[in-house]
Amino acid sequence: MKITGQRGTEKDSLSLILEGRLAGPWVEELNGYWSGLTGGQREHAAIDLSGVTFIDATGKALLDRLWRQGARLRATGCLTRCIVEEITGVRGGSEEIDPGERRCP
Repeated sequence: MKITGQRGTEKDSLSLILEGRLAGPWVEELNGYWSGLTGGQREHAAIDLSGVTFIDATGKALLDRLWRQGARLRATGCLTRCIVEEITGVRGGSEEIDPGERRCP
């Protein structure tokens, strides 16, 4: 797993670009990286899953928690889109899903 933090153009905006497998010890690695962010960075953070090849159950649980804490999730591949849709309840639509987007009842 490789985690690259990339600053955006807006104040405090940050993209966490993940590459590899979000499984096993790498889940804790992402959790530690997230814990090191300031509150402002978390509010404006996007987690880019485009380079992720596998996500285990603990990785999915962490993504769910981070999304509930304000992270936007970006997914492009079949695997990651499916997992992001399960977490957010949002089907189809944009590649980036904001925590404010919820599935209509």
